[in-house]
Amino acid sequence: MGTTGAMAGRHIRVRGLVQGVGFRPHVWRLAQALDIAGDVANDGDGVIIHAWGAPAALDRFQDRLRGEAPPLARIDAIEVAPHGGPPPGGFIIAASVAGTARTGIVPDAATCPACRAELFDPADRRRGYAFGNCTHCGPRLSIVSAIPYDRANTAMAAFPMCPACAAEYADPADRRFHAQPTACPACGPRLWLEPAPVAGTDPLDAAAALLRAGGIVAVKGIGGFHLVCDATSSTTVMELRRRKARDAKPFAVMARSVDEIGRYCRLDDATCALLQSPAAPIVLLARRPDGAPLPDGLAPGQDHLGVMLPYTPLHHLLMARMDGPLVMTSGNRSDEPQVISNEDARGRLAGLADAWLMHDRAILNRLDDSVVAATRGAPVILRRARGYAPAPLPLPPGFDGLPPTLAMGGELKATFCLLRDGQAILSQHIGDLENAAALDDYGAMLRLYRELFDFTPAVVAVDAHPDYLSTTLGAALARECGARLVRVGHHHAHMAACLADAGIGVGDGGEGAFGLILDGLGLGGDGTLWGGEILRGGYHGVTRAAHIAPAALAGGAAAMREPWRNLVAQLRLAFGDAWRTRAAPVRHHLPPDAQVAVLERMLETGTNTPPCSSAGRLFDAVAAALGIHPARIGHEAQAAMALEALARPHMAAARSYPVALGGGDPVVIGWLPMWEALLADLRVGEAPGLVAARFHLGFAEAMASAAARLGAGIGTIVALSGGVLQNRIILHELQARLRAVGCRPVTHARVPANDGGLALGQAVLAALGTSIPTPAACTSRPKAR
Repeated sequence: MGTTGAMAGRHIRVRGLVQGVGFRPHVWRLAQALDIAGDVANDGDGVIIHAWGAPAALDRFQDRLRGEAPPLARIDAIEVAPHGGPPPGGFIIAASVAGTARTGIVPDAATCPACRAELFDPADRRRGYAFGNCTHCGPRLSIVSAIPYDRANTAMAAFPMCPACAAEYADPADRRFHAQPTACPACGPRLWLEPAPVAGTDPLDAAAALLRAGGIVAVKGIGGFHLVCDATSSTTVMELRRRKARDAKPFAVMARSVDEIGRYCRLDDATCALLQSPAAPIVLLARRPDGAPLPDGLAPGQDHLGVMLPYTPLHHLLMARMDGPLVMTSGNRSDEPQVISNEDARGRLAGLADAWLMHDRAILNRLDDSVVAATRGAPVILRRARGYAPAPLPLPPGFDGLPPTLAMGGELKATFCLLRDGQAILSQHIGDLENAAALDDYGAMLRLYRELFDFTPAVVAVDAHPDYLSTTLGAALARECGARLVRVGHHHAHMAACLADAGIGVGDGGEGAFGLILDGLGLGGDGTLWGGEILRGGYHGVTRAAHIAPAALAGGAAAMREPWRNLVAQLRLAFGDAWRTRAAPVRHHLPPDAQVAVLERMLETGTNTPPCSSAGRLFDAVAAALGIHPARIGHEAQAAMALEALARPHMAAARSYPVALGGGDPVVIGWLPMWEALLADLRVGEAPGLVAARFHLGFAEAMASAAARLGAGIGTIVALSGGVLQNRIILHELQARLRAVGCRPVTHARVPANDGGLALGQAVLAALGTSIPTPAACTSRPKAR
């Protein structure tokens, strides 16, 4: 080390995702290489470094802190100040320091290449061990109970380390230094199969043999149980559907490698990168028409398949024993959350699974698999959970110095969001709060996040719908904390979430923006149900500039399950009393006359038929006209997803259907010309796929034209949000048309466009003080779908 006189001292604060990722040993190794003395420690704000060395060496040290950071680290800020006092001898890693928790917990991460290599290395002591990990991979949020992220605050506290693991854990030069979940066969979690196989049989061998024979196995993963079966067997796939009472919702598939996935689906560099990322999400991929065959029952009516790679050692070891891909779907009964405990798995999955592949490492926090699509090379998150949550999201300029804000989200695809210090912490996907187990999970996760991040809100944001369970819980929490309760408009929250997700700050043109917000429905500012909106404004307020012509939500919530009801409502809106005559080409998709007559009387009298400008219900109506699940859908957006898949092959040859743009304020987008053209096409026997394509093009053209008429032009920011924007045809066509007139369309990248991202928008609006008046009461207020 240089002479004392040539040395300087620096106090270096590193903020971001820097705990549990090997950041302290990274600092230690740099210090050794650059002849720097001092210490490094974790605390509630991240990592704190005291460093003494030659000024040039300290400069290099700071540069390399960021430039060579561990793979799971994310540095948000490095703050440097002079540090006095005499330099110590050498550099040490100090114990964690307690304090207010402001640093992030990194997400659970897929098995890294080094740990994967050990699994199959005959000379390695972890060969074949299902729970190997290091600082670059393994469980994080799923096993943590408190911060700092030390072993005592995780599920691994139950497994004292053996001498060999303890030596690795204590060695800063080892990649397992302070890897909190580290373990080996001598001291870590163990794996077993129930019912027990023949004595001496490896549980993985026995599970694989059962799967090859057509069995269904409940497998305990990193964030919950999966139900697993042979994805190449149509008989087994349909048996799993029968047992789960899941008629049509797609099953996810796990394959051994990218090459194996390429046998079935189209791949490019972007999707390969997503599949192989530390998040290891389910990625929606187009099926190859010339690909190896897989059962249609994996994703009925869909042209895409959700696939993923093994992301735990257990998965790698199981897949190595198989000859092809496996179904890997949530271990639950329909509409329930994924089970996470061995006891619940034995009870809740009885009758669904033939055997249980289990272990004794507790899952403290449920994590569903994340779902991602790649649209034109850009990732689009559809469900944000394992691998992404709870990584804090840095917000754009204008969100520093705001009061700590808790946003409660919606009721479907529920999440909540903590906003503080210019960052948003969005929870993992939790599910439908109308399910009692999901509601319990929501409450448990909210308590955990508040404890982990030492968070007490000054503001609580809720959806304007008074009957959402999240709204009720938020009001109670605001009273408990003495926080200000802010009710946020549903579609304004969607717009704000998109703007914030896209990095549009408060002063970046976001106040003169437009929002094309297309979803199933949400309560509007006038007390009616909205869902096909063009909003104008920004973070500090919006006006409703245009909307889809409201049609009756015939039967209230029943219309969200039975698409034929929306078809009748749309045709009656378009053609009045003459709708039955005009509906001849689609009459065979409607129920018997007596049932339709009951619905007509409801429409005539206004009984349980609130008006709704929903884009989602319009898509359901068109799907029903084409005979796509007209009677009933088995899961949300089933009919719309099938309509999109039907349209995709015909897009290049299609022309758009016409629409009617009204001249009022707000502009009303009417569908009479579209229905006339669509019914004429069906009358002459036009191909249903071409009809579906023409509808998609007409819809996109209508929304873009309406925005242009309202003044959206060169340089105008247009936020595209809402669940309908998960339709990749609509998303692409809207972007293309808006760009053609000079607009700047912005989309979601880090949070879902659906209600899973709603809490982010609520949080930024409420933190800024933006709210809406309590909406006027309406006769019937179904909840969003």
